[in-house]
This record gives sequence, structure tokens and C-alpha cells, in this order.
Amino acid sequence: MTKDTSISKKLKKFKLILLFIFILFIIFYIPYIISGLPSLEDLENPKAELATKVYSIDGEIIDRFYIKNRINVDLTELPPHLINALIATEDKNFRKHWGVDLQRLIRALIKNIISFQIKEGASTITQQLSRNLYDLKVERKKLHDKITRKFREFITAFQIESNYTKDEILEMYLNISYFGRSAYGISSAAQIYFSKSPQDLTISESALLIGLLKGPATYDPINHPERAKARRNTVIEQMVKYGFLSEAEAEKAKSEEIQIKIGSQDGTAGIAPHFVEYIRQQLSKKAEEYGFDIYRDGLSVYTTLNARMQRHANRAVEEHLKDYQTAFKKAWDWKKNKDILEIAVTHIIRTSDQYRKAISQAERDSIMRNLRFNPRFIDSVKNLSTQIEVGFVAIDNSTGGIVAMVGGSNFKYFKYGLNHVTQIYRQPGSTFKPFIYTVAIDNGYPPCYEILNQPVTLVMADGKRWTPQNFDGTFGGKNTIREGIRYSINLLAVRAIMEIAPIQQVIEYAHRMGIKSNLPPYESLSMGTGEVSPLEITAAFSVFPNEGVYIEPFSILKIEDKDGNIIEENQTEKKEVLSKETAYIMTNMLEDAVNNGTGARVRNFFHLPAAGKTGTTQEYADAWFIGFTPRITAGVWVGFDNKSVHFTNADGQGGRAAAPIWGRFMSYVYEDKEINLPVEFFEMPEGVVKDMICSETKQLATPYCPNVEEEIFNQKYLPNSCNLHTSPHWETDKRNPTTY
Repeated sequence: MTKDTSISKKLKKFKLILLFIFILFIIFYIPYIISGLPSLEDLENPKAELATKVYSIDGEIIDRFYIKNRINVDLTELPPHLINALIATEDKNFRKHWGVDLQRLIRALIKNIISFQIKEGASTITQQLSRNLYDLKVERKKLHDKITRKFREFITAFQIESNYTKDEILEMYLNISYFGRSAYGISSAAQIYFSKSPQDLTISESALLIGLLKGPATYDPINHPERAKARRNTVIEQMVKYGFLSEAEAEKAKSEEIQIKIGSQDGTAGIAPHFVEYIRQQLSKKAEEYGFDIYRDGLSVYTTLNARMQRHANRAVEEHLKDYQTAFKKAWDWKKNKDILEIAVTHIIRTSDQYRKAISQAERDSIMRNLRFNPRFIDSVKNLSTQIEVGFVAIDNSTGGIVAMVGGSNFKYFKYGLNHVTQIYRQPGSTFKPFIYTVAIDNGYPPCYEILNQPVTLVMADGKRWTPQNFDGTFGGKNTIREGIRYSINLLAVRAIMEIAPIQQVIEYAHRMGIKSNLPPYESLSMGTGEVSPLEITAAFSVFPNEGVYIEPFSILKIEDKDGNIIEENQTEKKEVLSKETAYIMTNMLEDAVNNGTGARVRNFFHLPAAGKTGTTQEYADAWFIGFTPRITAGVWVGFDNKSVHFTNADGQGGRAAAPIWGRFMSYVYEDKEINLPVEFFEMPEGVVKDMICSETKQLATPYCPNVEEEIFNQKYLPNSCNLHTSPHWETDKRNPTTY
């Protein structure tokens, strides 16, 4: 065999191998590439990610849920120098090519091969659009992945060019591109970086934003101002190079100082950030059931929140805390509470990201030492620990809809903090007493029933002795149930749960009325030792103005998809849990607590019919006021996230720390002519009667009782007539029992 024949055979064999590889390429790789391409329908109707809108019951958009902060803008609304900056920098031949710039591609390929690294890119604006607009289904990690992505970009770019005009491509590109700092699209970018509309951008500002497209983090004008300036100047020079700017215009643009005014889409966290987060959490749970994406599917969520009432709630909290917070920080002495500070410092350090991400114990010890003796860090811990927190919620009595919610004192600026309405559980103190007296009334004891107001010592389950006391330390004779509520007398509540309202029955009633938390089956429950959330106990109080009907509180009325089809519609669930008679009698006694008792500070602000109960826990740790009008039930909790921090004096009482917020809110709501709530009174049902009782015996008055007062009764449980003043000669009869 000759040498030439041998070479010929080898070439033939090589050609066959190449042909085989090419056939495999056709059979397997090309279908793989095509499988990751967008469909014709997708190309003709690109699906933008749509934000979900959250509406108040009065039609206001209170927030949006989205991943990409995008606001579309027409190309005609953009300044020509912005478009010119984009073309000059990203794709000078944009108007000439059909999706791929072959000359630029070949030149970049040669440079990259010679240098053995990626030194120059060749993606056109259309290719970048195809990458951003469609999921090309490639991990983009390994070399073959990158090659596959490029093939798909090329094909998709050609398809885009055949479906859209050049102006439409530019418009889509500028509306979906990422400019950093959560800004998708030129409109969001102009707002976030310069607090202006895109049509108002200067040449310098336009050049800076276009420069960000190369690397939003690398050229961030806040974190890297010098890099951003250099990149801006490069864009301006490109505009000169391709005839979009004169030298004089370029020099003027370069001389401008970069003045960043970081803004946001609405400038605030919204009027009800904690309520909106509460909605988001519910939607996230429903997403699996209904198969929607709350960040991309453009849902419309209609809620129970009343935007005007929410603003009044915000105002009430803000006004009350303004002076209250300042006064508390002046009164709090860290020198006397060094142990609390030490615990707080240790806890905050150990729960910090820096500490948790530390690899070794030595590194963690170093972080602990450095922060423990850092004055600025200590000051921040002090400030955080003494921050008065608030949980406020208002519910529409007729529907159970939550009409206002303030989940924390920092509602203006902190969107995703702890919701102090739904996520905390604290002892309710004396706000739990109405549940005890509800049982007593339902068991047939009238408001005028007297209970001994004397100390008692009880042996608890752990063997310890418990000797409860009244708030002011006093005690004496007897007091009625009405007086027990009016003045919040502790000893009466303790004896009531021992004598006329059995513990298990109280727990059963509380659960029936809406308390979902576990309650301890001990006499100390009379002092409100079981922990509850502000939302559940507020909803439970609404049973009283609702004539004994419990309505589960809710917040979402309706969910619609982007086309207006109803996904879910919620209806009110009602359940009768008390008789109308008992509900009204309790309402009447709670009115007395507001008009003449511990809740009287409400009357400094609000003077229409209202009822409610204060609550103060041990050592002024938690302050409560829960009350209602015929239309609205609202609850207020005031306290601290750090449970070791308490109010230092009587300013921590529910009547001082919480009731004024309630009073302000109701005053603003009822004065609001746009809301236009009518003046209403609590209506006495047929089964309740008014009658006069003897002030001395608390029994039905006879014509001979010297002092009488009015009281209400369940008609089924009328007390006996007075057995002391039975005749005109009662004084003589009293001195001579034998003739009595």
C-alpha cells in the first residue's frame, strides 16, 4: 500500500467521523436547543410579571406584591439622548442588523481566541432582550451551557426581530432591564436613583443609568461613586464617537456632579404595612391551594381594611407615643438595670447574622468581646430595649372585618417587623375579667350581686402559696359585680372564680367567645395570667356589642385573577355563643367602667356611647384597653418586646398607657364626615328589664327603702325584694328583731 493511499483512507475515515458527529448534532443537540426556545405564542405575547394589587374596602391601593419593581413607559415618553446613549454603548449597529451583529461577533470571537479569555462581548440589544424576556432554560455554569444559551439567544433574537419593530424592541428592553437597587425598567430606575420621571433625565443622568446596565452592583453610584462617574463618562464618550453628542455637550455633561436622591415608588412603607404583611402571609398559604403566584400573576386582593380608619389609627398611635416614649426613656435608669442590659446585649449579639455565621468558637468569642464594649452598639441596644411597642386592631362588629391594624410603633418605616396584633401572646391582666363575670351573669347572678372584698390565700399546683391583692392594696366589706368591673377589683374576680364562676366554665366560655390560646386552669386566671394575642381577645370582646354572636375576624374579602375572575370570595361566619340578655348586661357594666371607672380617660377624647375594660399586668409589664361602640370593637396593647423591661410607675396602667390611643382613634373616626358613622346607643333586648334596688341590701327596692338606685336584670333571674325595708317602721323593726 502506498503512502498516498494510506493518507487518503485516513482522510476518508476522518470525514466519516465528522459526518457522524454532525448527524448526532442534528439528531440530538439541535432538538435540545429548540426545546428551550420560547413558543410562537410567547414571542407574540410576552408575559410580563405582573404585580398583585392590594385594595382597601374603600377602593384605595394600599400596596403591591412583586419581585421585579417594574413600571412600563412608552418609548415616546423617553428623551432622545437616553435612547442614543443606549445604542451608542450597547449596540451601535442596532438599526442595521437582524438580531445578531455578525461583524461584531466575528471580531469578538477572534479577540477572545487570541487572548484565551473572554475579553469582549458581542450581544446585541435584541440578544440581551431575548435573554431577559424569556426563560432560555440553561444553568449558565459550564462551557457547554454557555454555548447552548448563545445558540438560543441567536435564534430567539432573529425571531424577535421578525415579530417586532426596532422601536418596540427598544421600548421592551428599557422596560425590563435591571438597573440595580430593585429597579426593573428605566421608569423605576429614574425614580429610585433621581426621584424623577424618566422624561426629566439629563444627559448626564441618562448616561449614568445606561452605564449601570453593564454591572449594576459594580457601578452602583452609592457604593462606588468613582466607578459610576468613570462609567458615565465612558457612555458620554461613546455618544460623541457615534455622532449623538457634540464635544461641547459632552464636556458639559461630564462636568455635572452626580447627585443621587434615592427614592422609592411611593416614598413610604404604606399606610398599613403590618396588615399588608398579614395579607401576604395568608396569600402565601392559599397559593399552593389555588396555584397562583402572588408576585407574578397580577392578582387583585380586596381587603376589609378601611384606609381612612387606618390613617386615624396611625395618627392616634403616633400622637400618644410622641410624649409617652420620651417620658419613659427619661424615667428608665440603666444604672439600676445593669442585669437587664447585660442579658439584652448577649441576646442581640448571639442572634445577629455576624455571630451566627462565625465558623469557630474563637471567632464568636471575638465578636462577643468587640461588641460588648462598643459604645455605639450598647447605645443601640438600650434604645431598642426601651422602645415602647403597640398593637392596635379595630374590627367591624357587623362583619368581623379588620378595618384598621397598627402592628408596631415603627409602622412608618419598618415593613416586616413583628406584628404586635397577631404574633405576640401576652397576659391580658384585668381585660380577662369580663369573661369571668360573663359566666357569673349567665349563671343567674345579677350585676348587683355582692362578693366579699377580702384577702384570700391559695395553694397553687406547685405547692406555693398565692395571696392576691387589689391594685391599691386596700380591701374591705363587700362589693357588687358591677363595682368589680367598674373599679377592676382583683379580689372580687378571684372570689368570683372560686364561688360563682367555676374555672373550667370560664375557660369554656372564653374559648367559645373566640380565645384560641390555652388558658391555665388555676385561680390566677382571674388576674389574666393566660397569654393571648391582641387580635383574639379583641374579637372575643366584639361578642358583647354583637348581642352574643361571635364573628371570626377576617381580612380578605375577595381574590381575583388578572382577568377579573373570582378565585376566592369570603363570607362572614357567625355563631351565637351568648344570650342577648347576658351580652347586653355585660355591655352595660362595661359602659360603666368607661363612664365612671378605670377606663374614664377615654372620655378625655371620645364622648359617644362606648364600653370597655382596662388591663395592667404585674409590675406594669403590659397595658391594655379593649372597648367597643355599637359599630366598632378595638383593642390596644402597649408594652415592650424585651419582657424584662417594664413601665416604672402608674404610667404603665392600661387606663394611661393604652386607653388614650383607643379614645383618640374613636374620636377621629366618628368625626370623619367621609366615614359618616351614625351616633348609636346600645339597645336593650326584651329579656332585660330595669328596676330599682335598695342601695343597702342590693335587692329589689320596696316603697320603704330610703336609698335606691337603678339596675338591670335578666328577667329570668330577678332578685328577691328587700328583706330589710319591709314596712314604714323598718327602723323600729330593726332595733326590735322580735317584732320584725
